[in-house]
Amino acid sequence: MRDCHIDGHYIIFARKHEVILWKTDSHRLPPLQSPPLLQRLEPDLPVPVLRLPHLSAAAGKQHWGNLPGAALSLAIAEAASAAKRFTLLLTADSQSAERLEQELKFFAPTLPVLHFPDWETLPYDLFSPHQDIISQRIASLYRLPELEHGVLVVPITTALHRLAPTKFLLGSSLVLDVGQKLDVEAMRTRLEASGYRYVDTVYEHGEFTVRGALIDLFPMGSKLPFRIDLFDDEIETLRTFDPDTQRSIDKVESVRLLPAREFPLQKEEVTRFKARFRERFDVDFRRSPIFQDLSSGITPAGIEYYIPLFFEETSTLFDYLPQDTQVFSLPGIEQAAENFWNDVRNRYEERRVDPARPLLPPAELFLPVEDCFARLKNWPRVVASQQDVDAGGGRERFPAQTLPDLSIEAKASQPLAALSGFLDDFPGRVLFTAESAGRREVLLELLERLKLRPKTVDSWLDFVDGKDRLAITIAPLDEGLLLEQPALALIAESPLFGQRVMQRRRREKRTDGGNNDAVIKNLTELREGAPVVHIDHGVGRYLGLATLEVENQVAEFLMLAYAEDAKLYVPVANLHLIARYTGSDDETAPLHRLGSETWQKAKRKAAEQVRDVAAELLDIYARRAAREGYAFADPKADYATFSAGFPFEETPDQQTTIEAVRADMLAPKPMDRLVCGDVGFGKTEVAMRAAFIAVHG
Repeated sequence: MRDCHIDGHYIIFARKHEVILWKTDSHRLPPLQSPPLLQRLEPDLPVPVLRLPHLSAAAGKQHWGNLPGAALSLAIAEAASAAKRFTLLLTADSQSAERLEQELKFFAPTLPVLHFPDWETLPYDLFSPHQDIISQRIASLYRLPELEHGVLVVPITTALHRLAPTKFLLGSSLVLDVGQKLDVEAMRTRLEASGYRYVDTVYEHGEFTVRGALIDLFPMGSKLPFRIDLFDDEIETLRTFDPDTQRSIDKVESVRLLPAREFPLQKEEVTRFKARFRERFDVDFRRSPIFQDLSSGITPAGIEYYIPLFFEETSTLFDYLPQDTQVFSLPGIEQAAENFWNDVRNRYEERRVDPARPLLPPAELFLPVEDCFARLKNWPRVVASQQDVDAGGGRERFPAQTLPDLSIEAKASQPLAALSGFLDDFPGRVLFTAESAGRREVLLELLERLKLRPKTVDSWLDFVDGKDRLAITIAPLDEGLLLEQPALALIAESPLFGQRVMQRRRREKRTDGGNNDAVIKNLTELREGAPVVHIDHGVGRYLGLATLEVENQVAEFLMLAYAEDAKLYVPVANLHLIARYTGSDDETAPLHRLGSETWQKAKRKAAEQVRDVAAELLDIYARRAAREGYAFADPKADYATFSAGFPFEETPDQQTTIEAVRADMLAPKPMDRLVCGDVGFGKTEVAMRAAFIAVHG
């Protein structure tokens, strides 16, 4: 953090390890070009490490070279942070875009970095993009025109897609405020016309439901859904809520609703679509699923490849950018664009013969390559490359080097010899990065073998502001960097282990710390008609959600059916009292009678059995603790190297199990552990680590 204080005729700048005084003339602030390490007054902006060349505001092209590894993203992050304009970063593919997004956020955490994902469908596909993708795209498009500072990272192929005109998003958004009058039926009609789907329970972007005086909806671009509580025809409260548990979280004063599609579904636009469909295609529209579905109020899959029929004219991503924009591009975007266009033309020729699904020509859906690069000439552009270049003539060569091979040789007598030699010879500061807290601990164990104890820092800014020669942090970096001036090295764990260390697992990680499979953690786990167990009332059958008014407050309840047609209404907030029924057959599950002693007797009997089993287990554990077992030797560095070879990051449950098994094997006590898990949830990875310890111990 950097603080500014005006005192008399001086401005005092305080940083972690220094205080700088600037004298002013009659309280007029001096220009912000000096001192160079304090180019901006906003807190937590990255302190420039590289000496950046001047970027002209006029249209033209420069080349920046010799930016190997993470030096490339560092240079772009510092240039975008220092610029008083918006930055567009074009990459050759989606993987590069995603990687650079993460690296930019690491090097410049306060810099707005916008994500504009690809549809992730092939040209002329019969599938529509996932709603979460549409949500992110619409949110970014809405923000773009108003941003004066920030970065949009996008693959060149995504930038070629033609889009809805800019006025569509601006004209289709709606702001709801507390205290505002709201006609529920008119609101429902507007939401459906904007592409929102009516559902029973809101879980995903673009969904809404109406239950009496409550309206739940998940706006596009929002991290959480919102719950609108009406009093008569006025919005009394607006709250966010958890889509899994359906529990309200925080009150808000307003919510912005963006359209749920990248095209309009109002009556006027649908009529225009149908008229233009008839004009453009010489087919029997009565046999066209696209035409008939849209006429029936159904949004057909793959409709995105007919977007031009909804509008008089389309726009491109470049039309959404702020006027004062600078462009950074990576090598290979020209070839990537050409390859994409060849693929588009081939798929068009292959599929255009289907009379039930006539296709628009490629030029109406995608910006031609030559037109795209002609548009780029209107802005200042930097081609940034990892390859070396000769300085001069619009080419800048940065003082960066490729890190030497520091990989750990697990079978060598000195596995860390390369790293040790580099640290002995390198005079500058070094930051190690790991992809997760668990990986950081593994890396710290390895460095401990060299008697090195780097300081743990929270971010790149903390490292740059600090004085420690060695530090370590968590960062999503595949490669490191090596600078000559200042003498600084960033060593990612991937080069140490000789490969990409891990990938993110596709399934969502559990963060609640729970380990009881019977516990129901969110409403998505409940199926109507399924038996459940209430901790106080026993086995009932879940019938769905109900909205009730209790003491002048409208709330949602789980409706449970019990024996003799009795009903129990459980507040959603008490979901933790409900567990799955684990009996043999859901259809014949015996329902308890409310108010009877049957369930309480069953609980007391179960408690007695638990005590008996606990006593037996205590006896077994006591006898086992009295015996001596075999303690395997800890392979440490070899084990860490072996573990780094697994392609996926461990889930919290998996990591806990791995550590427990390892502790058992290293302890001088008999081991007795059973590892259970569903298919594909990582039991083999646990077993392979245990086998490695056994072989090496």
